[in-house]
Amino acid sequence: VVVLEPGQNLAAEVDDAVAAGADALGMAGGDGSLAVVASAAAEHGLPFICVPAGTRNHFALDLGVDRHDLNGALDAFGAGVERRIDMGEVNGRTFLNNVSLGIYGEAVRQSTYRDAKVRTLVEVAQTVLSPMGDAASLRLTDDVGREHAQLAVVLVSNNPYALDPPVAGTRPALDGGLLGILILDAPDRRPGRGRAWAAPEFEIFSGATVAAGIDGEAVPLSSPLRFAMRRRVLRVRIAAHHPGASPSARLRMAAPGRGLPTVREGAQDGRP
Repeated sequence: VVVLEPGQNLAAEVDDAVAAGADALGMAGGDGSLAVVASAAAEHGLPFICVPAGTRNHFALDLGVDRHDLNGALDAFGAGVERRIDMGEVNGRTFLNNVSLGIYGEAVRQSTYRDAKVRTLVEVAQTVLSPMGDAASLRLTDDVGREHAQLAVVLVSNNPYALDPPVAGTRPALDGGLLGILILDAPDRRPGRGRAWAAPEFEIFSGATVAAGIDGEAVPLSSPLRFAMRRRVLRVRIAAHHPGASPSARLRMAAPGRGLPTVREGAQDGRP
């Protein structure tokens, strides 16, 4: 066990653990910290264990880890169930959940964001959506060939999110090989338009450096932003007594004629 202290470099600590002969890597923390360790696990072909010790634990929810059973998640280090999932990539940097641009991307880099998220989002939205804002600097072409040059929100996710209640905001699968893309145009003399689609790769252009929120961490990205999928590159290990599937996946599997998903002890690379 490595306990991080203020000022320590997480990536360096992970490299040291791998060099010392670790045969699995786990992280107890938020989604940004999980992504750092998961990237190293994928690079070295090691199993990755998600310990849900963050604030919201979005990745744990979609992976099928019980977010309310932090201690039980540690069982994955022993007799865990293993399968492979995708990771997204933007300009060579991997992500587990999503990359946010526009209003949210600008907000994440503000020093006030962690303590006052709603107020910060409102203030940033007023700036981004103003005539002199940065929304117009993002340009893309959607799946039907329509160009968008005034964007308030762009969300690119590692596999698409379900958009319908009651499971909106969770991902039915993490091994589908497609990016989920959700955009909202900034209003400009007409109502804003939204669109969602999926693709294995995707590009966004800008005339300046783009403020991005990658798994909740502020990261500047240079144009063009090239998104791609890294298919089934991450070995994940989950405690056998945890669900093993997201709420949207369980709802889909519970449809008439289909059984609820189960996780079987000892299963290797199986889908829940």
